[in-house]
Amino acid sequence: MNRFGTQPTAVAAQRPAQAPSRHPTVVVQPTHGLAALNLRELWAYRDLLLILATRDVKLRYKQTALGVIWVILQPLVAALIFAIIFGGFAKLPSDGSPYLLFVFCGMLPWNLFAGALQRAGNSLIGNSNLISKVYFPRVIIPIASTAAVLIDFVVSLALLLIFMLIYQVAPTWRLITLPFFLLLTLLAAIGVSLWLSGLNVYYRDFMYALPFVIQVWLYASPVAYATTLVPAQWRVLYGLNPAVAFIEGFRWAVLGQSALTGEMVGSATLVSLVFFVSGLYVFRRIERGFADVL
Repeated sequence: MNRFGTQPTAVAAQRPAQAPSRHPTVVVQPTHGLAALNLRELWAYRDLLLILATRDVKLRYKQTALGVIWVILQPLVAALIFAIIFGGFAKLPSDGSPYLLFVFCGMLPWNLFAGALQRAGNSLIGNSNLISKVYFPRVIIPIASTAAVLIDFVVSLALLLIFMLIYQVAPTWRLITLPFFLLLTLLAAIGVSLWLSGLNVYYRDFMYALPFVIQVWLYASPVAYATTLVPAQWRVLYGLNPAVAFIEGFRWAVLGQSALTGEMVGSATLVSLVFFVSGLYVFRRIERGFADVL
């Protein structure tokens, strides 16, 4: 008999031993090589990517009197200035096309490229509160900023169709290649943006150097002039600039006349892929310290 005068029951003795509870096992280990890119995680957060891109578009045109008209005025005014100065005064060649249409075809992909760099380059700093409060793949922020610029591109593309009607430029089968050159533009833009946005968190010099880099890159690209003005012995080196291929590619697809070559497309694709893969890899390696720095 025990202390309380009761007999120990046999129920406890006969109770079968419970199997140990099973919990999911999570192994945390450092990533190496291409595993650091973690593209599956990006796909899982695709809804957040769409939400952030939509938010950027709404905030950009909120409380503006002209709204989307600014999207039309910016490339149109720039194309008019380039057409007057380079086509009217300097008499530069335009590969047999009307100079205004020639320049506007170059402005379309360039504005998409430059706009993506401007918005995505400072996107992490602008979303510092979001980064410090909740976890999600940080790479979504610069990619969403780049996707938001596509709205401007679509509006400007409609204006290009109007110019084609005015100058009586008939569309050809080459227009079906526009999606390829658009993807090439986005690939280069996202790749460079990942480098700039990631390094801008740690070194704010990139925020001040970005407008200067874009301006220099503009004149180093055939936006207001034809690639044929570049001496033949320098065109291989000149073609390493990915903007050369997608600008000339747009002109080739719309106007049917361009200095585009297969070597330009190949080198631009290779350089853009290097920018994208290296930028994504470096971004994922340094993003672990973003919340502490911001």
